[in-house]
Amino acid sequence: MPMPPPKSSTEPGPRRRQRREIEQIVRALRDLGPTDEEALAKAVGATYWEPGRFEQAVAAARAGGQVVVDAEGRHAAV
Repeated sequence: MPMPPPKSSTEPGPRRRQRREIEQIVRALRDLGPTDEEALAKAVGATYWEPGRFEQAVAAARAGGQVVVDAEGRHAAV
């Protein structure tokens, strides 16, 4: 049985992939305004992301100061 081809050397690394995901989240929040997490996940198509990636990207965006959560639990771009 033949082996699958090796992964392309141009495949983005984990940091680059997360950076793109964060950019996607911030862009969606700028377009939508303050949004709850469920609507944000839908807006960026998080159901098609690997399990846990959306939560990790949101947490990284918050830690990096690009996203804040208001008193009502809605996410907003800074």
